[in-house]
Amino acid sequence: MPTYDYLCEACGHELEVFQGINDEVLKKCPECKKNKLQRQFGTGAAIVFKGSGFYQTDYRSESYKKGQSADKPKSEPKSDSKAKKSTPKSKD
Repeated sequence: MPTYDYLCEACGHELEVFQGINDEVLKKCPECKKNKLQRQFGTGAAIVFKGSGFYQTDYRSESYKKGQSADKPKSEPKSDSKAKKSTPKSKD
């Protein structure tokens, strides 16, 4: 729902009202109680993003994901040579 700006022509009171598009335009000023309230022309509604946000990787296509995995360098295989543990020889 959009926010509308109103201005009273009688007392100069300004207010913002959060109301639906199909709601009737307000006419009575809440301060002076006269029917001189006029809705002002605004800059229009804007998109407001709330929350933690969106990331580029949230909505990637499958072809992008395949290409991305092909570009990753492969990890080097681990060598199978095991270090021999030396055991101390006992003195008899």
